[in-house]
Amino acid sequence: MRVAITGASGFIGKALVTALREDGHTPIAISHNVERAALALPGAEVLSFNQAIAHWPAVDAVVNLMGESVSGRWTPEKKREIHDSRVIGTRKLVEAIGRASSRPRRFVSASAVGYYGDRGEEELTEESPPGRSFLADVCVRWEAEARQVESFGVSWAIVRLAVVLGYGGGALGPLTTLFKLGLGGPIGGGRQWFSWVSLQDTVRLYQHLLESDHQGVFLASAPEPVRQGEFASALGAVLGRPAVLPAPALAVRLVAGEFASELLDSRRCLPRGTLAAGFHFEFPRLMPALRVALRKPDGPA
Repeated sequence: MRVAITGASGFIGKALVTALREDGHTPIAISHNVERAALALPGAEVLSFNQAIAHWPAVDAVVNLMGESVSGRWTPEKKREIHDSRVIGTRKLVEAIGRASSRPRRFVSASAVGYYGDRGEEELTEESPPGRSFLADVCVRWEAEARQVESFGVSWAIVRLAVVLGYGGGALGPLTTLFKLGLGGPIGGGRQWFSWVSLQDTVRLYQHLLESDHQGVFLASAPEPVRQGEFASALGAVLGRPAVLPAPALAVRLVAGEFASELLDSRRCLPRGTLAAGFHFEFPRLMPALRVALRKPDGPA
């Protein structure tokens, strides 16, 4: 199967490219920065985003992972980039597919659990309504653009990503920095729900959806979310660092920028739709996932 992947040089994209190759598929990276993608994905076929939009390649499926990083300060310019890279970028991608003489059969697009906003004790599933926040609004618009591919006869799936735990990228970078600065204790009281997923299960879910015909929204979120305080204790135990003193929300925001909302907001995500689609989580529990996530691929961290 030939699979076009936007955002292929990113944290999830690189792992997905490797997994698809190992399964005998042909991944094709579509990137705004061809040189960077070629360096990150040696030996992979790489197309520029503009080239692909102008002359859509013949592929069997598409995975849409593109999006400006949400880490750092959300200045007005940063917010515009976060929005446009997802919403406008996905619109251009779908329009290119619509114009193509040979269309893919399958389109799997990313979204995020930021869709739900801060929801306290509420149990959140794929059927839950969106929240009210900047990121929730972006996710609603992003998903709406992705679903438009159905008008061209292409089946679709949307993956709402929780905080992805894996070595060499994602959330663990700023989180381990907090511990090294002595700010690794419970944040904001520690009672808020923290939804997470291993990088391995994230990649496996994309593979599962590429190879199936399940249409709809699917949560990439482990079936056992934890309280933020429990997450901090588990991460501290794996790192061998204390996680006792509460971390002031203001200090966390100074270190993590608006990424701090992922730690301060409460999202109790339960992947009922994902499980109903026949997906099995290899890492449903936090401690085993953290041990693997903090281990270098070729040995101990």
